Amino acid sequence: MSTTRPGGEAAAALDGATVEVIRNYLVSVGEQMRRTLVRAAFNPVIYEVLDFGISIYDRDLELMAEAAGITSFLGANDHAIVKGVEYVGRENLAPGDVYLLNYPYWSGAHSYDAMLFAPVFREGRDEPSAYLAVRAHWMDLGAKAPGYVLDSTDMHQEGLIFPGTRIVHGGEVVRDVVELIRFNSRLPDLTVGDFHAQLAALRTGENRLAQVWDKFGGEVVDRAVKQIIEHGERVARTAVAALPDGTWTAADYCDDDGITDDLIRMEARVTIDGDRMEVDFNGSDGAVLGPVNLPIGATESLAKSTFKELTTPDEPSNAGHYRALTVKADPGNFFHAVYPSATFTQWSGIVAFELIHKALAGVLDSIPASSGGDEPGFMALGHDPRTGDDFVISNNEGIGWGARRDHDGANAQQHPSQSVVRNTPIEVLEHKSTVFHERLELIPDSGGAGRYRGGVGVLREVRYLADGEVLSMKKKSKTRPWALHGGLEPEPSGMTLWPGTDREKRVGMYRAAMRAGDRFVNRTAGGGGHGDPLDRDPAAVVADVLDGYVTVQAAERDYGLVIAPDGSHTETPARAERRRTQPPADRHDT
Repeated sequence: MSTTRPGGEAAAALDGATVEVIRNYLVSVGEQMRRTLVRAAFNPVIYEVLDFGISIYDRDLELMAEAAGITSFLGANDHAIVKGVEYVGRENLAPGDVYLLNYPYWSGAHSYDAMLFAPVFREGRDEPSAYLAVRAHWMDLGAKAPGYVLDSTDMHQEGLIFPGTRIVHGGEVVRDVVELIRFNSRLPDLTVGDFHAQLAALRTGENRLAQVWDKFGGEVVDRAVKQIIEHGERVARTAVAALPDGTWTAADYCDDDGITDDLIRMEARVTIDGDRMEVDFNGSDGAVLGPVNLPIGATESLAKSTFKELTTPDEPSNAGHYRALTVKADPGNFFHAVYPSATFTQWSGIVAFELIHKALAGVLDSIPASSGGDEPGFMALGHDPRTGDDFVISNNEGIGWGARRDHDGANAQQHPSQSVVRNTPIEVLEHKSTVFHERLELIPDSGGAGRYRGGVGVLREVRYLADGEVLSMKKKSKTRPWALHGGLEPEPSGMTLWPGTDREKRVGMYRAAMRAGDRFVNRTAGGGGHGDPLDRDPAAVVADVLDGYVTVQAAERDYGLVIAPDGSHTETPARAERRRTQPPADRHDT
């Protein structure tokens, strides 16, 4: 690269090495923002669970880089930054300003997933040269119920709404806006503290971007970004072109909307035509009364996530990777919520996340069976007599992942939609709330049987040490996760409240008051099986039994093997007869 910089900018053509170095610098900017946020956050859902999304955009609002966070936020930021800048007006953006956006139909998430965005100006420029976005889950913004809203029927029951409100002006926090938040939050210290953590992450990003511009020159960085995005588009289109052409449709069901008990049908129609893919959700049910409707930004995000996995899974994301994808959902559809539809309980997006997988499973051998199908966690609320403070704390629970054509599913993982998100450690849960853990273990037989077995789920038994509440968080407790090619479907997730008492009750998404001494048991689904269970390697079944993943009863029932305590085994007559009359080579089991 030439060192000649007329007017402070480099003039020579860029070579591939320089472009790659700049790309990695931009990824590093996002990672440094991420570390700042995690270190400064007040709320465990941010610093333990990693419930956030960080994105960096060029002057044209095209994604340059992002930091690892919850998958649905990263794609939703792409939609939200365009809507936010459009609302504020580019001509009104100024150096040092930061804006707050949580209007769900623009932000692509519910109202508590607050996004701060900031224009970044290069020295001597009158217009922004880049934009930064940091979204994170705030614990309370004054919605109708603490913790999580399960039964709202319109947006105005879901907390304070900011459509792109300037909360920092010229580098100074706008006190009136912050005080409005403080006085409308049940957890003001956590909420305002997390705002400042996000603000710190933005400032880190601004400083690091300035360093990149100073090192390479702003025009060089702009040209490198253009090449990075163009390369992203080329490789994504090439990957799509290698997939089979055609149209395939799949459906699945969300438990209910929190108001009625009716199942909600969700459909994805996937079309691949040359180097383009289209995902059409218009065959789904229309908007429902309760708060499970999805904003279009969230719908675009779940489609982008699967598209990225299928095309360029090993490359850091940029806008070019998604230019070959079209997402359709008409306004008023379940997947395109419009004002004033309730959107708070967005577990529906988690349940829908594997719809595209299901549609393509018949033509792409790389597609696994369904995971446990949900993120079946819980939230604990109450007053801690030890500290005198109120608390709201959540936990993302692990599930089993679906089996693939050549290996078993993983055990006790976060749902695929959650990316790098983690569960909350027991130590943090017990320190920050009045819950006490009596058991935490893997669940035998919870993975779907198959030639390759689905991963197993998790059982967690919790006792309350003081009065409080529990929110069971799950929206796939009525229908089973799907299996492939003769594999078996596992039992769905669920929570049992007050087990062993005359009040025992199995629930999906549910809020319940808990007295001191009350317990709940959270059970999560395993993944679907792949292939006929009778074709599973007997040694693998024996190993599963010895490891505690499969019981001897299930080994005999599902796999046709009688396992002795020493690990020796014999076939049941049914397995032996079937294998005699239909050898594996004659069966379609992969």
